[in-house]
Amino acid sequence: MKYRGDECLNCGHPLELTDRFCARCGQMNSTKKLSFNDFFSEFFSGVFAYDSRFQRTLRVLLFKPGKISKDYISGRRMFYANPFRFYLSTSIVFFLIFGFSFDFGEDFESLNASNRDTNPGVIIPQPPQAGLDSINKIITDRQIGLDSIKLDTNPKSYKDKYVSQQEIDTMSNLSALVKKSELYYAFYDETEIRSSRIAMDSLQHAQTGYNHWLYKKAVDVGTFRQNPRLFVDYFVSKLPFIIFFYLPVFALFIWLLYLRRPFNYMEHLIFAFHIQTMFFVLYGLALLIDMIVNSNWVMTTANFVFLFYLYKGMRNFYGQGRVKTILKFLLLNLIFFILAIIAAILSLLASFSIY
Repeated sequence: MKYRGDECLNCGHPLELTDRFCARCGQMNSTKKLSFNDFFSEFFSGVFAYDSRFQRTLRVLLFKPGKISKDYISGRRMFYANPFRFYLSTSIVFFLIFGFSFDFGEDFESLNASNRDTNPGVIIPQPPQAGLDSINKIITDRQIGLDSIKLDTNPKSYKDKYVSQQEIDTMSNLSALVKKSELYYAFYDETEIRSSRIAMDSLQHAQTGYNHWLYKKAVDVGTFRQNPRLFVDYFVSKLPFIIFFYLPVFALFIWLLYLRRPFNYMEHLIFAFHIQTMFFVLYGLALLIDMIVNSNWVMTTANFVFLFYLYKGMRNFYGQGRVKTILKFLLLNLIFFILAIIAAILSLLASFSIY
């Protein structure tokens, strides 16, 4: 009591000596000088408080579909972890597990090895005798002869695709984009010049920011063609952010689907975040089990469990009957897959453009 003051040191709100915490900002009513013990006690109390809420939230999330979202929007918020913070924590853990479970490098190495023409130990089949006889017939035929056989001895060059800046200025935006993309890729493939400024000088094209960006993308295409794992690793590293920004769009469609129910957009968004968090938890556990037992049934079981969980979560949270919930469940999954395809395409294009 001797350290309590009559004013909050954080926000200046007037306090009584009986007030242990500030009613406005929640800071403890204390004028005591900060000591080493106080600093670490406050730090660890905050960590353990979140840890206890984290465990409680995880337990309810796993075994009571829809309850945590219903409790949270009804005002019981200190009892559970913040849904957005909880989502970020589980997504980080999930993508760490995902990165350990899938090695894209081995897949691409095996793919490249299968496409090599000079694999040791591969027996090249001999051409059939019928084919040789046909060739001999063509060569010895007086009407055909060797003179009629023309060989293309001119190698392909970027000059075959060359368009001048004057020609580009007369084209439409789409045609110019296609022609320049083909030219820049062919030029880099032949010369291996990575500097866009040198390339524009050599091609006598305008030194614009758009041309430099387009040439850089042509260089990236050549790099990814030689090592596809670079782009895949980059794209996977951006998936948590892509999904995070995808969920508000998905919540908008849930809001439209349940437009006549007494829920606002943010309440639908909280439900979507809890469902996505459950997805990360369930499939993270499935990946861990799959790494141990190495069986296909683990992920198949996880798919069925998640679909059942989504149905139960929708029914418990929105409180509608079985028939309506099943119809909206099927429609919601259809919307989800359509949005997922669109989001994947847009994300790939965006990831490539900013690489």
